[in-house]
Amino acid sequence: MFSKLQYISQGLTQKEQVNNIKSVLDAGVDWIQLRFKNADENTLTKTSEIIKKLSDHYTFTFIINDHPFIAKKVNADGVHLGLEDVEIATARNIIGDHKIIGGTANTIHHVLNRIAEGANYIGLGPYRFTTTKEKLSPVLGLGGYQGIMQVLHENKVKVPVYGIGGLLKEDLFELMNSGVYGIAVSGMLTNEKNKSELITQLKNILNGKTDHIGKGI
Repeated sequence: MFSKLQYISQGLTQKEQVNNIKSVLDAGVDWIQLRFKNADENTLTKTSEIIKKLSDHYTFTFIINDHPFIAKKVNADGVHLGLEDVEIATARNIIGDHKIIGGTANTIHHVLNRIAEGANYIGLGPYRFTTTKEKLSPVLGLGGYQGIMQVLHENKVKVPVYGIGGLLKEDLFELMNSGVYGIAVSGMLTNEKNKSELITQLKNILNGKTDHIGKGI
């Protein structure tokens, strides 16, 4: 079963990446996507190996952004592919049928195409403007999610869809009500000092155990 809360890593150096990932693992996250855009292949591979080694001490799903060959080399759980990355079918041939492939989407056509190509989950966004990602796709807002999720519901599409891109805690109730499966966040967790408390709040919201921020049933 896929976690409803994904952490997309941040950090300009290997040390920053590893420290940020360890901090959210310590705080209770169990799905990590390593996103290290400015790293060369050697640095990314070494960083991936370090993160994979953390599975000796933590239980988590490990996804690598963009690089199926590195995902295969370090035996990661899967790969996440942007709209301009390698094709899903190509990545599937590299990492194998038993691994997870996530795909970025910005429109209903993207979503349906990525699912038809074999994506196991969809990262749909951005919800609002974010500085985390360069070459940002058009902002969807709540209305964009509602329209896309309504089409998926009408067509009985069951592939998990994650909201992503500039999300705030206050967005989550309405976003989850639109029908998304979960959320993928980066800055929200990276920049939070009390990560354990925030992650508990997010999990309560994502699992329907609270009716307002910070207080569970």
